[in-house]
Amino acid sequence: MGRAFEYRKAAKLKRWGHMAKTFTKLGKQIAIAVKSGGPEPENNPTLRAVIATAKRENMPKDNIERAIKNAMGKDTSEYKEVPYEGYGPHGIAVFVDTLTDNTTRTVADVRSVFNKFSGSLGTQGSLSFLFDHKCVFTFKKKEGMDMDELILELIDFEVDDEYDDDEEAGEITIYGGPTSFGDIQKYLEENGYEIVSAEFTRIPNDLKDVTPEQRETIDKMVEKLEEFDDVQNVYTNMKPSVEEEG
Repeated sequence: MGRAFEYRKAAKLKRWGHMAKTFTKLGKQIAIAVKSGGPEPENNPTLRAVIATAKRENMPKDNIERAIKNAMGKDTSEYKEVPYEGYGPHGIAVFVDTLTDNTTRTVADVRSVFNKFSGSLGTQGSLSFLFDHKCVFTFKKKEGMDMDELILELIDFEVDDEYDDDEEAGEITIYGGPTSFGDIQKYLEENGYEIVSAEFTRIPNDLKDVTPEQRETIDKMVEKLEEFDDVQNVYTNMKPSVEEEG
């Protein structure tokens, strides 16, 4: 079943990506999008993408509008995307994506959790070989659409030829190169596809088996990391449980 099977589990279950999708984190993303491209979604593709994801996560319309309004008076110029990576308990690789205006605070928070769970925080890039960095777009199916033709059209944007087809929801999820986010979004919008969500993810290419007890410990570590507002997503290469695979 290959990579498509793995992607389906990652997209639907979000267990490899333990996505920390709180309204606070989404609000920060909205603020940065507003500062970089303005408050009008129709003129700001980055903001449109964040709003689509916020709606998918059931963020109320009032909250989204408030976040856009509040962003006009905030200084988000100091925010940086900083990844942290290392090994957690039982040799499980842990990748932490953060969005922070204070790297001293953030690295201290992240390191404290790694230390608490007897893990070790590595240098930036030390675990990148274990995870594929991808941009992910989920969009509504169109009448008579041909996925083979669509994938061919997007081949220059490093879009994988394997995709997720959610027949029940009537949605397609595709995966592309992280630097092609804007190009893929532009193509989908210009060709009339309704984008349901647009985000980035890291997918492990070396899954490790763990016992139920080990899984419980690793899950606790991930939950602790997700408590920090600076943490956007936490990924591991822990193999999904039988229940998750089902």
